Amino acid sequence: MAKRNRYHITKTKDGWKGATENAKRASVTGDTKREVQEKTINIAKNKGNSSVVIHGRNGRIQEERTYPKGSDPYPPKG
Repeated sequence: MAKRNRYHITKTKDGWKGATENAKRASVTGDTKREVQEKTINIAKNKGNSSVVIHGRNGRIQEERTYPKGSDPYPPKG
């Protein structure tokens, strides 16, 4: 299986950023979390085999989304 692209959405001193895991530069920046989240998710969907890890203001992970949805390695049971 190919390696999954992971993007993290995090708070910065100037707003929010969406960046590939371990990247030195952000792929997306913006003033609002919603704006950055939408753009980062679009990148992940276009790239395929990706996940977006959404962090809160405190840096803790709030949720993780996988694209395409059927490629989630740990789908919920039921």
